[in-house]
Amino acid sequence: MTASWRPAPGPVVCVGETMAALAPDPVGPLEEAEHLRLTVAGAESNVAMYLADHGVPVAWLSALGDDAPGRRVRAAVAAAGVDVTHVRTDPDRPTGLLLKSPHRDGTHVHYYRSGSAASALGPALLNTRPVRAASLLHVSGITPALSPSCRDLVSRALAAAPDERPYAVSFDVNHRPALWHDDTAATVLRDLADRADVVFVGLDEAQNLWGAGLTAAGVRELLPHPGIVVVKDGADSATAAVRDGDVVVVPALRTLVVEPVGAGDAFAAGFLAGLLRGETLTRALRLGHITAVSALRVTGDHGPLPGPEAVRRLLALSAEEWARVARAQDAHREERSPGR
Repeated sequence: MTASWRPAPGPVVCVGETMAALAPDPVGPLEEAEHLRLTVAGAESNVAMYLADHGVPVAWLSALGDDAPGRRVRAAVAAAGVDVTHVRTDPDRPTGLLLKSPHRDGTHVHYYRSGSAASALGPALLNTRPVRAASLLHVSGITPALSPSCRDLVSRALAAAPDERPYAVSFDVNHRPALWHDDTAATVLRDLADRADVVFVGLDEAQNLWGAGLTAAGVRELLPHPGIVVVKDGADSATAAVRDGDVVVVPALRTLVVEPVGAGDAFAAGFLAGLLRGETLTRALRLGHITAVSALRVTGDHGPLPGPEAVRRLLALSAEEWARVARAQDAHREERSPGR
């Protein structure tokens, strides 16, 4: 880390499971669909693909089955400019699958990932060359819920003190209740998050895990050790709180939502890209919001970024101009959260 909250510039490694995903096309409840669209879905590979879009050198590490869905996943992530050369092919276990069912109250997700190739990942993955050469390792709270060996992997990545690790670690809490079959999620995820350098968590997610009355400041108090904690408050704002330092709040950019899954991963990628570029916290948060909107506008998890000039113009706005842009978009579009 070049500062207590900023990773050193360099390559990023994202570790976690990616599945083949089926979703209704056009968007609607699964039970009413006549056609399904095949895409890929994985929190960590989403982050990797958006980092690649921002020009950050990034590798994705995982395992896939020796099957057609696995080959589809590998090709899709590679096509986004992510290094997939160290993704293992498992001859005995399948690639995971998920089904999306968008409803008016949100997208329902059905997982078929028990015994998948990625569920057999373990701490040995940390000894691979991409991890040893990384400036930043990105993991999420999904992985430790997949299997004991996956939990060991994330725990081992965070075992050493930050100043003793060869890379910084970013951790997205990404609580998926369907994956936790006991009551340990709140304790395990808080412990893991508090050992990371950079943490991402949604405010509603934190409230569900750790207390209904939590505020962004309360989350920072619950997680005192990370260099920086980013709390995403739905469609309203995101707060970045540096340990013993600045607290910055940036209003969210709102947009007409096609499908919300994946926007939180996009936000994390945009924010991390900003940190790696040496941007201020304000501009890093803005880049997170801009990237999240790209995910909200598509049925899959990975949508196109605005052009570089449009991004530069948004980043250069004054605080008043940024707030006015957000309000103007909110005035004439039906909105959903770009930070989830």
